[in-house]
Amino acid sequence: MSNDKRPIGPVLIPLDEAEGNVLDPASAPPVPEDVPTGAAEGRAMRAIARAAGRPVSWLARLFWAAVVALLGLWISTAAWDFVTGLFGRSDMLGWIATALGGVVILASVIFALSELASLARLGRLDRLRAEMEQAADGSGDAQKALGQLRRLYAGRADMTWAVAEFDRHQPDILDAADRLASAEADLMTPLDGQARAEIEAATRQVATLTAIVPLTFADVAIAMTANLRMIRAIAETYGGRAGRVGSWRLFRSVVTHLVATGAVSVADDMLGSIVGGGAMGKISRRFGEGVVNGALTARVGVAAMDVCRPMPFRACRRPSVTGLVKSSVTGLMSS
Repeated sequence: MSNDKRPIGPVLIPLDEAEGNVLDPASAPPVPEDVPTGAAEGRAMRAIARAAGRPVSWLARLFWAAVVALLGLWISTAAWDFVTGLFGRSDMLGWIATALGGVVILASVIFALSELASLARLGRLDRLRAEMEQAADGSGDAQKALGQLRRLYAGRADMTWAVAEFDRHQPDILDAADRLASAEADLMTPLDGQARAEIEAATRQVATLTAIVPLTFADVAIAMTANLRMIRAIAETYGGRAGRVGSWRLFRSVVTHLVATGAVSVADDMLGSIVGGGAMGKISRRFGEGVVNGALTARVGVAAMDVCRPMPFRACRRPSVTGLVKSSVTGLMSS
């Protein structure tokens, strides 16, 4: 046992002030008064993702089918009673109502056929992408898939030069993987540029409008409209040309792809690279919310490219979400 009788007490460790080790509260950086704590949530886009990505149960499908059938029965019965009542008052009024009803039915049939045609085009694009993926993996016929890809874009005026480059390069390439890479560079590069422009425009629109519109649910409506328009434009860029019903189906497919890949949330490090350092402490909460909604819109756009593009990204590089957001909101943040 030690016989050391040193007193027990607090131990003082001197600090060398010359080395700058003393922490002075006055030298601490000021705490920003308007830190956008809710900006990293992206409430509008997350609400849209939850609504579109939620699976529909068979009971909900049965309910809405019954509601639509009941409304159709009620409207048709009311229209029949209305027309027969007009015939009882005047034959001319009855025939006018009958003619107008025929116009409505004809327009409805044309709309239904247009929607079916748009769904068929989207299905053709899906099948072509599946064949391209099989060809890229070596389990499919690359020659057949490339022939279908050429026929898809042969009649488009904006793809004349790209198709000519495709025809010029393909006969000189023997390896299937090299032919796929050359086709992707020739045919997909101009389309990727158009799709990127659509994503940047939608990102800028969502970021701006959700930042300046103070209404609670208006930002959700704005983001939904902009995203549906963007996805439809991307589908048309790659040859899908979705209609109203097809656009919603495509939107659900894109959101499902986002949920499956875990890309719905926006990471803090990505936001930091977008807005730069402590800039988030200098901007308003609404602007921060707009930036995050814009970033989520860019994610939706990249996912739409993955879903609509007939060739998977192999030879060409997939657009970066951070790069898209930077190029979209740089002018907004500097103003």
